[in-house]
Amino acid sequence: MGKPAVKKDKPIIGITLGDINGIGPEVIIKSLLNSKILEYFTPVIYGSGKVLSFYRKKLAIDNFNYQQSNSIEKIVSTKTNVINVWDETIEITPGEANKAGGEYALKSLQAAVRDLKDGRLNAITTGPLSKELIQSDQFKFPGHTEYLTEEAGQKDSLMFLVSERLRVGVATGHIPLREVSKKITKDLLESKLSKMIRSLQKDFAVKKPKIAVMGLNPHAGENGLLGDEEEKVILPTIRKMQDEHHIVIGPFPSDGFFGRGTFKQYDGILAMYHDQGLIPFKSIAFDEGVNFTAGLPFVRTSPDHGTAFGIAGKNQASETSFRNALYLANDVVRNRDKSQFKDGELKNW
Repeated sequence: MGKPAVKKDKPIIGITLGDINGIGPEVIIKSLLNSKILEYFTPVIYGSGKVLSFYRKKLAIDNFNYQQSNSIEKIVSTKTNVINVWDETIEITPGEANKAGGEYALKSLQAAVRDLKDGRLNAITTGPLSKELIQSDQFKFPGHTEYLTEEAGQKDSLMFLVSERLRVGVATGHIPLREVSKKITKDLLESKLSKMIRSLQKDFAVKKPKIAVMGLNPHAGENGLLGDEEEKVILPTIRKMQDEHHIVIGPFPSDGFFGRGTFKQYDGILAMYHDQGLIPFKSIAFDEGVNFTAGLPFVRTSPDHGTAFGIAGKNQASETSFRNALYLANDVVRNRDKSQFKDGELKNW
């Protein structure tokens, strides 16, 4: 993988369209309407100017302008750029879940990842896609996170949900609930905690992060009465991290931890499985949260919502999460190597 591309004053952020029949194009357009964003980074949308033109007309958003090209070498740093990954005219059916949506979402993603791996982008922000519709001979992954982890040549990464109020990572991601317990091992938890700590230090500029770890079972196992994973796996891992001088505390029963607002005392929280982390996160930070993939050599963010086919094309989608995903990508790039960019960040997370 090549060294990330560097402009003299700002990062280049690649943007994938996601499913063309979902809310991805809408939230992308709305996120980039304010031209002031161009002072901080250069957005490059991978997809089709025809798709964006369709939604611009359908949503009656006349003031969205962009520069089209067929190659990243031709982008203009002071404008929103669109790289036409395909030239053909395709039928766009907002709100309809079909294979075309998955097929062109993959084309957009593959093109952006090629430039990312070649060092032509500093970061990538991915539009929402259907995990079912994108499945093909070229994509056999549960989602973006697993695909990008493999593309990065990494064995593992950390799904890290981020907002201004809390940051939640998950030890296990897109797997059936029945498989969670056997996946929770000391090695896995140590790996996830290490990635969280390094990311908080490197990506979020938290010098000495304070981490909370959730229990797996109700009441965090109730001293073995309701399960022994806490005693046999989770607590020994926490103690090992503490012996290495990390501030890692737990395991906490997740209901009381989030219900009482204890999460406010921590820089990062490690949940044991997807819904344990994402349900409280979305309850607290829905419409503003960002999905960040920690532990990769490149920067990847996305909104914390899906395709929302039910409201696609109706001008009802909020762009807040996608816009925050762009802001976070910008901030993480700058935090990773501040010396390459001018002072001043768009947001502090």
